[in-house]
Amino acid sequence: MAIRVVLVDDHAPFRTYLAALLGQQEELEVVGEVGELESLLQLMASLDPARAPDVLLVDVEMPSRGGPATTRAVLAAHPTLRVLALSMHDDPVFVAAMIDAGARGYLLKEDPLATIVAGIREVAAGGQCFSPRLVGFGV
Repeated sequence: MAIRVVLVDDHAPFRTYLAALLGQQEELEVVGEVGELESLLQLMASLDPARAPDVLLVDVEMPSRGGPATTRAVLAAHPTLRVLALSMHDDPVFVAAMIDAGARGYLLKEDPLATIVAGIREVAAGGQCFSPRLVGFGV
């Protein structure tokens, strides 16, 4: 059974590109892509429960509500979801904010696709995953 993924990122071209790459992976199914929290909540409400996502890939820095606020809000409404942060920022402050909000991991947008796919698998299985570049930060 495929791991169902929703991408949450305000940069539409990146979102579309990543959705296309992830959609080519046999073990993954992209069931949605949105740019902000309100659209995410609408998407979640519209999906058949059988197609509900297993993992949300959430951008850390988005206009209006950032990744931490989005993570808190969606987990309050859907506590069984697993969130994996995906960011351009390797700053420990961003990492801590996402983990405190409930994310189970933190990857960088520049990580290889294989690392992102492995991270999705790990988080979907209930584990945690962090970008190899964050190891030096004590993660």
